Amino acid sequence: MMLNIRSFSLGPLQTNAYLLQGEDPGRAVIIDPGMNPKPLVKAIEHLEIEAILLTHAHFDHMGGVEEIRRSKNCPVYLHPLEQDWLTIPKLNGSLNWPQVTGPLTTEPAEFDLAEGQKLELIGHTFTVFHTPGHSPGSVSFLNGTDLFSGDVLFRQGVGRTDLTGGRERDLIDSIRSKLYRLNDEVTVYPGHGPKTTIGYEKANNPYVPA
Repeated sequence: MMLNIRSFSLGPLQTNAYLLQGEDPGRAVIIDPGMNPKPLVKAIEHLEIEAILLTHAHFDHMGGVEEIRRSKNCPVYLHPLEQDWLTIPKLNGSLNWPQVTGPLTTEPAEFDLAEGQKLELIGHTFTVFHTPGHSPGSVSFLNGTDLFSGDVLFRQGVGRTDLTGGRERDLIDSIRSKLYRLNDEVTVYPGHGPKTTIGYEKANNPYVPA
C-alpha cells in the first residue's frame, strides 16, 4: 500500500507540511506542522494523528505543533540534539525574525529520533537518517521510494548553513554519503518548494554535484 501524501504550504516562509495516510484513511502522520496551520488543522479534523515527526526544530517547521498535539493528543518525535530548541526561541530562530513571528515555544518532544531508527506508523515503516548541516539535529525520513528531507535537500538547492549549529561541510556530507546513495527514482519531498528526485538532484543540483 502506497502512502497517500498531501502537502500544505504554511506560514510566511511557505513551509511544506505533509499529511500522510496509509491503508486506514482515518489515521495519519504529520511531518513538520508549520506556522499558521489552519488548512492542515481543518484537513485533520476527523483523523486520528499517530505522530508528529519533525525534520528539525526551526520555528517555521514547528509553529503548529502545540495546537495539533493538544487537539489530537499525539506524540512528537525529534532528534535529541534539538530537544531544547522547542522550548528556547533563540535556538529555534523565532527571536531572529521579529518581522515574521513573535517568540515561539512548545513543550518538549515525547520521543527521540536516531540514525537508522525504524518507526512503525500508519501501517508503514519510516527509516530515520540523521542528516545534519542545516541544523545539528536535522533528519530525513524514508518510506519506500518517498523521502522527506526537511531543509537538507531541495530541488536544485540545499538548506542554508548560517543559522545556529549549521555547518556546510556536514550538509554536503549528509547529502553525498546518505541521500545520494538512495535509488535515483526516490522522490524527495523537501521542507520548501517543489518535490524532486534523487536522480535529478545528482545530475542537476549546482551546490552538491554527485
